Amino acid sequence: MQNFFLRSDRMTIKFTGRHFPSEIILQSVRYYLSYKLSYREIEEVLAERGINVDHSTLNRWVIKYAPLLEHRARGRKKPVASSWRMDETYINVKGQWKYYYRAVDKYGDVIDFLLRDKQDEKAARAFFQKAIGQHGLPDKVVIDGSHSNALTLHHINVDLWHNGHMLSLIEILSIKYLNNIVEQSHRRVKGKMNQCLGWKSDEGAKATLAGIELWSMIKNGQLDNPDGLSVWDEFYALAA
Repeated sequence: MQNFFLRSDRMTIKFTGRHFPSEIILQSVRYYLSYKLSYREIEEVLAERGINVDHSTLNRWVIKYAPLLEHRARGRKKPVASSWRMDETYINVKGQWKYYYRAVDKYGDVIDFLLRDKQDEKAARAFFQKAIGQHGLPDKVVIDGSHSNALTLHHINVDLWHNGHMLSLIEILSIKYLNNIVEQSHRRVKGKMNQCLGWKSDEGAKATLAGIELWSMIKNGQLDNPDGLSVWDEFYALAA
């Protein structure tokens, strides 16, 4: 199937023109993505160290750098298992509820994610195109009772059949207890959303979600790490 991703992890990450060194920027971004800290709390932590950064500047750093770091991580991501668990949860953006599609494998490793305005077949199709473009076709997908998710997978199988890939058809299962692992993994996302009382913009929501998923991937050991770096140094190394 078509690969929907840039394969290179060399998207340029520039810190030129910033009033603070890259080390401070990256550490501040990691604090926000890794811990239950608000921008104002990080502002206080930095002030104690003699670094005066406004909380609005911290927000801009997350929006700017979290997606770039997550993009870099995709080029270093290890293969995931071929048995996927897929679900969607609700995300509040500007007072509106949107749908956050996510999938993990049977071990709980992050596969992919996508924020959409609606819960429908078009949204589910976009999610699976993104996930399959990065990881290839799964052998099995466990879903909730969503009709649009099931219909999308059915149409993917029809496309595979018509293109002569009968041996690559995806097994589709709807078994509640098997999907507990992905439902439980929503907690970090939900925790950050509740902490900030919902996001104020699509841009902020997408950037923060990408960063949260990136940190989960690092903590899960999903990135190639031949030098045996600590999780925080592994995060910082993505900007090198």
